[in-house]
Amino acid sequence: MFTIITGAQFGDEGKGKIVDLLAEKYDIVARFQGGDNAGHTVKVGDKTYKLHLVPSGVLFNKRLLIGPGVVLNPKILWGELQALWGEGMKVDLGIDPKTSIIMPYHIEMDALRERARTAKIGTTKRGIGYAYIDKIAREEVQMADITDPELLRKKLEEIAPAKEAAIKEMGGDPSVVRDEAQLGEYLEIGRALKNNLTDVSLEINRALDEEKMVLAEGAQGSFLDVIHGTQKFVTSSFTTAGSACANLGVGPVRVDNVVGVVKAYITRVGEGPLPTELKDETGARLREAGGEYGTTTGRPRRCGWFDAVLGRKAVYLNGYTELALTKLDVLTGLRRIKICVAYELDGEILEYPPESTSDLERCVPVYEEMEGWSESISDALDYNDLPQNARAYVERIQELMDVDIAAISVGPAREQTIYLE
Repeated sequence: MFTIITGAQFGDEGKGKIVDLLAEKYDIVARFQGGDNAGHTVKVGDKTYKLHLVPSGVLFNKRLLIGPGVVLNPKILWGELQALWGEGMKVDLGIDPKTSIIMPYHIEMDALRERARTAKIGTTKRGIGYAYIDKIAREEVQMADITDPELLRKKLEEIAPAKEAAIKEMGGDPSVVRDEAQLGEYLEIGRALKNNLTDVSLEINRALDEEKMVLAEGAQGSFLDVIHGTQKFVTSSFTTAGSACANLGVGPVRVDNVVGVVKAYITRVGEGPLPTELKDETGARLREAGGEYGTTTGRPRRCGWFDAVLGRKAVYLNGYTELALTKLDVLTGLRRIKICVAYELDGEILEYPPESTSDLERCVPVYEEMEGWSESISDALDYNDLPQNARAYVERIQELMDVDIAAISVGPAREQTIYLE
């Protein structure tokens, strides 16, 4: 069985927890796009694990794969592995040799470009976009290159002059391109991980031939997709379900399930439109109650009411077969709760978002209001344990999305999950 899991909003939907819950049933968990600009938080007992590159299935000792659609900072990966090893965990990790490497000059160029922008994008300045640019331009350093000093030196001879000239023109220090200390560190990590190289496409397809269970894990969310998101305020990769097939090298006919993770409200980090954003006490309350601060950057997330208009598009973009609804508990204590069911734009009512980012920025939400609930739901074990108003809210979201909700998260821990038939 091949299952794909993606975020249905702007990222930070709680994919880490849902992947962790699903992973116990799967043989392989594969990361298919993005880089260490994404963060997955998983809580087990009194311990919290914040992962950026290692797939969330590590907590179940599953086979973990990093596919060639990922851009990889070796230092970040190595730090995560050391932290996990320090906790006594075994990490069965395979990395595709074609995985693009984020080089120090990518990070430098990313920071320089963002600093020069008048209208900020809100990049994490981790070199993600520039690594993807080099992949498309066929000037990338790949995972296989940092396992072999001769390969890396040869590639840098071709790449370095253009990178040095670009950084100098941007007002930076071009010496970062051939910094021996940093290159030596990359090569040392590469040598340590050489035996972890694997053909990810071959491994996954053979596993499916043997009727094993494979879970493909995405980063960010549907509306940060470089094509279908809110350009230009997007990430640099393809975040929707189809990307899993393309980036992992698995044919679409092999997909069995596509799980969408959706938060009971909506959040966004950085710039870009967020039609239901709450710039008031309610927004601040959601941020504090939900711990809405970026796993990677620590930046406060912008919070708003649930947006079913964007939700409808996420369903079309991904072809969800089921949904996981997270952070329902954060809404506890609100007397009234709103759901955006349409937009008003220039006097016209829209039930589907406009293509233009500038038009989306001008959209005014059309809300339905529902009664809230005051009872704590963090200990609820069954759907019927939820207050009537909470159940009504869940059912309305399911109706608006037109996809069954299979799981409801009522807290960060594994056991704080309600499964629906």
